[in-house]
Amino acid sequence: MTTTVLIVDDQQLQRLGFRMLLDGTPDMSVVGEASAGAEAVRMVEQNRPDVVLMDVRMPGMDGIEATRRITVAGSRTRVLILTTFDLDEYVYAGLRAGASGFLLKDARPEELIAGIRAVASGDAVVAPSLTRKLMDAYLQDPASTTPADPRLTTLSEREREVLEAIGQGATNTEIAERFTLTESTVKKHVGRVLAKIGARDRIQAVIFAYDNGLVQPRA
Repeated sequence: MTTTVLIVDDQQLQRLGFRMLLDGTPDMSVVGEASAGAEAVRMVEQNRPDVVLMDVRMPGMDGIEATRRITVAGSRTRVLILTTFDLDEYVYAGLRAGASGFLLKDARPEELIAGIRAVASGDAVVAPSLTRKLMDAYLQDPASTTPADPRLTTLSEREREVLEAIGQGATNTEIAERFTLTESTVKKHVGRVLAKIGARDRIQAVIFAYDNGLVQPRA
């Protein structure tokens, strides 16, 4: 199955490098390139790519606003943010806007390809350690928390525990070991949690867990 990709970056050489890599990958197909956020939103509507490689800093509409508009529109397209810094405040804003993860621009080719495949399959791309670093860095202000979401009441006790573990950056294997469950059972729990809280992927579940006080940022 071929994964279709839209490349969004205001640097032509950067777009060219990504295109050369993806064009040389058998199961990848580049459906277009955009140099600005507004153009990216239009091209997503026209081409419905599986994944958008989204730069953050661009003239006019930036990658965060473009991500928000793409996800709010209900598109099945997933957004993978590409950034220069691993603790860039814009990355967190992009994840909150609906992106499915982020990678550094200097990631190895195999990491980028694996990231695109993961996002296309509905998974998230931020590693647990980086997830924790991001949340710790940008959720320190207690005033930023919101009242408990009513969707929390729809979760069973086990599902709530699984959500807390996801918020702590635990993998399915780690969750299985913690609660003495099989990984297949954990996957079912994770799927039900995502469906009940309306999260597109684990990253959105992490944000939901922090927003509702299930997990506290470390000092």
